[in-house]
Amino acid sequence: MPQILEINPVKPQDALIRRAVVVLQAGGVVAFPTETFYGLAADAMNGDAIERIFAIKGRAFSNPIALIAGDKSGIGALVAEIPAAAQRLMQAFWPGPLTLLFSASFRISPRLTAGTGKIGIRVSSHPIAAGLARRLDGPITATSANLSGAPECSTAAEVLANLGDCVDLVIDGGATPGGKGSTLFDITSDPPACLREGAISRLIIQEALKNA
Repeated sequence: MPQILEINPVKPQDALIRRAVVVLQAGGVVAFPTETFYGLAADAMNGDAIERIFAIKGRAFSNPIALIAGDKSGIGALVAEIPAAAQRLMQAFWPGPLTLLFSASFRISPRLTAGTGKIGIRVSSHPIAAGLARRLDGPITATSANLSGAPECSTAAEVLANLGDCVDLVIDGGATPGGKGSTLFDITSDPPACLREGAISRLIIQEALKNA
């Protein structure tokens, strides 16, 4: 069984976040809570760790994997440009369950973009998810902690039941809200296009763009 680490989801203990980050720095995979479901974190700049994510989930390489950044200031190194529309949406909805699809920087693995040249990124509003990315000082993967095609997990117990020994560490931060995943907006198109409606209504986002 993987190591299980209980972390306060409201005020994460920094020493415990650091322990989880040590696992990520070593190329490990960590299950962690987000503002929607549990996700699988790997160091998004570590090619071997990215490969492990695909293997654990049984995920086709044709499916891209989005990222969580620690804060807005780190986005510039991950993307080719930040359009004005993206800046408006980042200001209005980050941190939160809005994933924006950018043109990826050359630093981003083609595995994560599935060869599209585009990368989905959000800044999470969950203190544990955001804390992991900040302490790693780099982006983490944000794919759901489940086998591809299986239901998402809202508790650490569900993650353990579904993935068992496949991950190195499970952070138990209590139950997550579940419901819908993050909303996905492609801001490389003009006008920006909603590719997946999730926790934030497509209409609310479009209204924010219209009134900017």
